[in-house]
Amino acid sequence: MRYCINCCIHLLPNDLHRQCFRCRGPNHNNQKCPVCKGENKIPLYTDSKQMKLLAVLEVRTDHRESWNGFFCLRKGKLCSLIFGLIIMTLVMASYILTGAKHGLLLISSPFHYGAFASNPSLMDNESLSDMKDHYQPSKMNISYVKDYPSIKLIIDTITSKIEFMTRQRPDLEELRKQEPHMFSVIPNKFLPNSKNPCWYEEYKGNTTTDPYATNSYALYSKRFRTIFDYLRKVFWNHLYHYKDKHYRLRCLPHFYIIGQPKCGTTDLYDRLRLHPDVRFSAIKEPHWWTRKRFGIIRLRDGFHDRYPVEDYLDLFDLAAHQIQGVLQSEAAKERGKMNNIIIGEASASTMWDNNAWIFFYDNSTEGEPPFLIQDFIHAFQPNAKLIIMLRDPVERLYSDYLYFASANKSVEDFHEKVAESLQLFENCMLDYSLRACVYNNTLNNAMPVRLQVGLYVVYLLDWLTVFDKDQILVLRLEDHASNVKYTMHMVFQFLDLGPLSEKQEALITKSPASNTRRPEDRSLGPMLPTTKAILRDFYRPFNTKLAQVLFDDAFLWKRT
Repeated sequence: MRYCINCCIHLLPNDLHRQCFRCRGPNHNNQKCPVCKGENKIPLYTDSKQMKLLAVLEVRTDHRESWNGFFCLRKGKLCSLIFGLIIMTLVMASYILTGAKHGLLLISSPFHYGAFASNPSLMDNESLSDMKDHYQPSKMNISYVKDYPSIKLIIDTITSKIEFMTRQRPDLEELRKQEPHMFSVIPNKFLPNSKNPCWYEEYKGNTTTDPYATNSYALYSKRFRTIFDYLRKVFWNHLYHYKDKHYRLRCLPHFYIIGQPKCGTTDLYDRLRLHPDVRFSAIKEPHWWTRKRFGIIRLRDGFHDRYPVEDYLDLFDLAAHQIQGVLQSEAAKERGKMNNIIIGEASASTMWDNNAWIFFYDNSTEGEPPFLIQDFIHAFQPNAKLIIMLRDPVERLYSDYLYFASANKSVEDFHEKVAESLQLFENCMLDYSLRACVYNNTLNNAMPVRLQVGLYVVYLLDWLTVFDKDQILVLRLEDHASNVKYTMHMVFQFLDLGPLSEKQEALITKSPASNTRRPEDRSLGPMLPTTKAILRDFYRPFNTKLAQVLFDDAFLWKRT
C-alpha cells in the first residue's frame, strides 16, 4: 500500500484520501504530482523531529485512497507495539515494587532531581553559615544544599534511638564450646622468661615433612609463598630437641594494633617495626581473628575452608626463631636473662569487624552477636595490649571511599552514597538496637560507604567489657601527623620498650609518612560542604560519648 505522505499528513479527522487538501480529486497520480513525484518512502515526522520509538515506522505512498489504520500501520505491527508496551509497563512496575520492598528506592538521586523536600525551618544555621564561608556552591550543587534539612530528619531519628547499653560478657565455658580446637592448641600458660606469650609445642613430623604444606595463607596467596619458602629452609634449624622429641616454639602477639582503617595504622606499623625489640607477623594484616578463621578470604568471594589456628601461628615463626635464639643463648641460661622481644599484629579489622558471627554462632533474640572477637583474644591473652589509632570519622569515611571505590569517584557520588547509607542505617535503628545494627552483616554489606566503622565508641565500649582501660592506648591521627615523635614515645612507653639511641629514634620518627593519599584521589578535592555538615551531625553524639569515655575533648573533633 502506498500513500502520499506530503498530503495525507494533513488529512482532516475521518477524511478519505481524495478529500486531502493538496491531492483533492479522484484522478490524483503520484508520478505526476509535483509534491509526491519520485518519493517511494518517507520517514514519518512529528513537530519536525523524527520519531524513534520501539521500531522505525515507515509510511509509504500508494494509489489506494483509504486509511486502514492510524498512520498506515498494519494490524500486526500495531498489535506488536501494544504488546511490547504492556510488557514494558509490567517490567517497570515489577522493578518499582521490588525496589520499594527492599528499601532501594527510598532515596532518588539528589544530583539529578533533588531527592529530598526542602524545609528551610529545619536548617542548621551554624552549619550552613560555615559552609558559605568556605564554599560557594555552583548550580549543580544547589540540590545538595536542599538535601540537608531532609537528611537532618533522618539523623535526628537515628540520634533519638541511640542507647549505649552495657554488653553481657560470655563466660569461658561458652567460648570453649564455640571454638574447642582453638582451646586445644593454645595453652593457658606461657613461658615465664619471655615478655612475649610463647610456648613449646611438640612437632611430630619427620625430616621429609613440609611443615607449611597445608598452610592456607601460602595456598591461597602467591605473594606470601616467598615467605614460606624461606621458613621451610630454616625450619629444622630451629627445632628444640629434648628426650628424643622435637619441639617448636610457638608465639602469639604481645600487642595488637586493632584499628581503625584509614586512620594511620600502616604508618604506625612501619615505624614500630624499626624498633630493635619489636617484631611483627610475616603478613602485616592477617585478618585471622575477624575473617580467615571463618573462611573469608575476600568478602565478595563468600566462604572458603576455615583457616585453623595453626596457620595463624605459623605467621609468627620468624619472630619465634629470634626469641628462641635469645632464650637458648648461653647468657640467658647462665643468668636467667629475660627475652624482651615482643611481637605485634596490625590487622585494622580487629576492632570492628564481627560480620561473620551470624553465620557461625546462634543468633540472640535481639539480633546482637553473642560472641565478639575480643572475647576469644581475652580468653587466651588476658594481659594483651591494644593500640587504637583514630581520626575525625568524617574525614576517615571520605578517605575510605577514595581508597576503596574503583570507578566513577566524585564528590557528588560520595554525597549520594552517604545519603543512601544513612537511610539504610535509620531503617535498621527503627527496629533494632545500636549494637545490633553496628554488627549487622546484611546492613554493612548493603551500605555503599562504611558509616559504621566511624562509630568508634560503640566498639571501644565493647572492648572495655573484657579488657581494662590501662591495656588500651587510643591515639589520634591528627596528633600523630603533627608530632610523630610525641606519639611514638607514647607507644614506646605503653609497650614498655627499652631506650633508643639518637640515631635509632631519628630513623623511626623522621621517616616519611606511609600510605598517603594517591595523587589521583587528591585531585578530586575535599567533599562537598553539605556532605561534611551531614556527617558531622551524624557522628556528633558518638564523638561526644567517646570524649566522655576517654576524658579528652580532642576526640570531639570540633571544627576550628
